[in-house]
Amino acid sequence: MAQLSSAASSAGALARHNGGKKSGLNVKAAQELAKQKALERKAQKYKLPLGELAIFTQQLASLLTAGLPLVQCLEALQDQTEDPCFRIIIRDVRLDISSGNSFSSAVKKFPNAFNSLFISMVEAGEASGGLAEILGKVASYFESTVKLTKKVKSAMTYPIAVIGLAVALVNVLLIFVIPVFAEMFADFGAKLPAPTQFLIDLSDFMKAWWWALLLGCWVGWWLLGKYTATPAGRRQKDQFLVKAPIFGNLIHKIALSRFCRTYATLIRSGVPILRTLEIVSAASGRVQIEDACTDISRHVSQGGQVSEVLAANPFFPPMMKHMVKAGESTGNVDGMMTKISDFYDVECEATVAALTSLIEPMLIVFLGVVVGGIVMAMFLPIFQLGAVAGGLQ
Repeated sequence: MAQLSSAASSAGALARHNGGKKSGLNVKAAQELAKQKALERKAQKYKLPLGELAIFTQQLASLLTAGLPLVQCLEALQDQTEDPCFRIIIRDVRLDISSGNSFSSAVKKFPNAFNSLFISMVEAGEASGGLAEILGKVASYFESTVKLTKKVKSAMTYPIAVIGLAVALVNVLLIFVIPVFAEMFADFGAKLPAPTQFLIDLSDFMKAWWWALLLGCWVGWWLLGKYTATPAGRRQKDQFLVKAPIFGNLIHKIALSRFCRTYATLIRSGVPILRTLEIVSAASGRVQIEDACTDISRHVSQGGQVSEVLAANPFFPPMMKHMVKAGESTGNVDGMMTKISDFYDVECEATVAALTSLIEPMLIVFLGVVVGGIVMAMFLPIFQLGAVAGGLQ
């Protein structure tokens, strides 16, 4: 009986152990399922970075050129993609194609991941039978855009970091250092020099109302964002950016380069000109380009030439107008647009290099004036210590 009781106890313990283990597995499976569903919901609105899209497009073009079927290419890219959301997107596109739909209709279901340029180029590639070749052109376009964007961002990183450091340093001086001097100067019992008194008053304000200042900056930034999201505000913002000192010329050249390269890539791939203008307008990011595309589309629909609209628009420089006109006369508009884009890419690189060389000494002078001015203002009473302490001022 004792042996039977012991065996029963062991069996019960084993059953409880297995039940607990099975329950743990069920919880883990439920967590994995919830995580997968969350990723699938996120994938529906996932915005793929342009750099990742460029890599995907280049790899897909290479696999198609090697002769692999499209579904097999997508399966290979799905396996090697590290981004979980993009892996789900590729999987859904592959399954959609396997069920009989076209590649273009499958990627249209993810407009945030695949931009209008990519979708239109895929449609052109399917219509012409040269999908691999057209995807290669799209990949080159994306890579050149990413390369230019990285150069501009790298040039802006240094001044932004230095200005941020300067702001932090000034705030530290105003909130923590200047009050110590203020207490010392209060014992003098005399009128302080105007620069010193101004810094002390500013320090008192920062200590008492720093939260209001931060809140005001945040509210101002939020209101500015809301206003620039409206059509009128966006137009004023774009006009200001193009005419802004120092950086306005660079922004103008980048907009012209993007306009020309996008136009040339689409036209060379066989996309109709009116559809090309729609995509160029959407991809430009500048109201000046959007207005020009609308005018060109209307003018071309009436039998006119692109160069005629560019000649009447002050946003486009004379050199560009003459080159486009020459391209129309020789039937090589896309080639001329590519040359113009290459020219402005070189100009942008030269402008970025010049700005980098110019900004560095300007920032050094700026920091010297700000920090040196604060130090001089606080030591000015000490320089005049005999007069101030004696109450002679």
